[in-house]
Amino acid sequence: MTKSYRIGIIGCGGIANGKHFPSLSKLKNIEIVAFCDIVEERAEQAAQQYGGKNAKVYTDYTALLEDDTIDVIHVLTPNESHADISIAALEAGKHVMCEKPMAKTAADAKRMVEAAERTGKKLTVGYNNRFREDSLYLKKLCEEGQLGHIYYAKAHAIRRRAVPTWGVFLDEEKQGGGPLIDIGTHALDLTLWMMDNYKPKVVLGTKYHELSQRENAANAWGPWDPEKFKVEDSAFGMIVMENGATIMLESSWALNSLEVDEAKCSLSGTEAGADMKNGLRINGEQFGRMYTNQIELGAGGVAFYDGKEESAPDLEMRKWIEAIDQDKEPLVKPEQAYAVSLILEAIYESARTGKAVYFNE
Repeated sequence: MTKSYRIGIIGCGGIANGKHFPSLSKLKNIEIVAFCDIVEERAEQAAQQYGGKNAKVYTDYTALLEDDTIDVIHVLTPNESHADISIAALEAGKHVMCEKPMAKTAADAKRMVEAAERTGKKLTVGYNNRFREDSLYLKKLCEEGQLGHIYYAKAHAIRRRAVPTWGVFLDEEKQGGGPLIDIGTHALDLTLWMMDNYKPKVVLGTKYHELSQRENAANAWGPWDPEKFKVEDSAFGMIVMENGATIMLESSWALNSLEVDEAKCSLSGTEAGADMKNGLRINGEQFGRMYTNQIELGAGGVAFYDGKEESAPDLEMRKWIEAIDQDKEPLVKPEQAYAVSLILEAIYESARTGKAVYFNE
């Protein structure tokens, strides 16, 4: 690192405390100097735990952005405010990491891309599952062509009963949707990245409210309130890309299924296939026989991984700050995250109208 970086956090809730604060605090060349939340007590608690003695607390993000000494902003608020805050931060001369999904709408995501281009500041989105050991290994295989042309894939984001009952997760106005935009976005990002394919042609989608209105339902975080459950409990999409490749996207917070997988993908190529269902498995045909190889993952041997134990969020934060320091593109590019938002919105639109959504027509 050539210098130290001063970071401001906007949104001091669950994702801030669960991922950003712990991972950023492990980096020696950064200092979290500003904490903003509409609930002042949350910002104060975060400042006490993760800030220095001169850390500042805000309830208005525009006031925080006036601090010219801040280099980087992390936007960790509900989906509806991602775009406006990120754009304001970019225009204030800050580099921005925005949590996933990029924005509530594809139009907002596009505005963010344009703001990054206009200001020349770096923008990335928090798709931390790309930084897992299995993801990095599989990406390397894909880049080297060992799977051949990947023409069919599945993006998995299935929970059996794990509906988030806190915050605004069940509020469609603030979030834009339920499991599709919350966890389906991770699975889709991972799949598109592996395929290096970001040009959709047509999307057909469905969404359901079949279990959301049940009283006293079994759930990982306790029963949900049916009156507050305004988003879908499951959603599914079929995506056909311009080059003919097909992606099946499945997402649920509540579904009667024993096939439970989250932020995973399955790939089928002309030379081999791969899935993350039971560890990382590669399958294919060799010398007239079928094979299945289980990859033994450990430290070292994959891109960006330097041999020390480092969680996906820790690696995500380190590589983000290094991208700024070394003036490189972040691993998660804003144009890629915009493509994810574009497809997710098309699935919702198709589910609403009952018709396929065509792009570029």
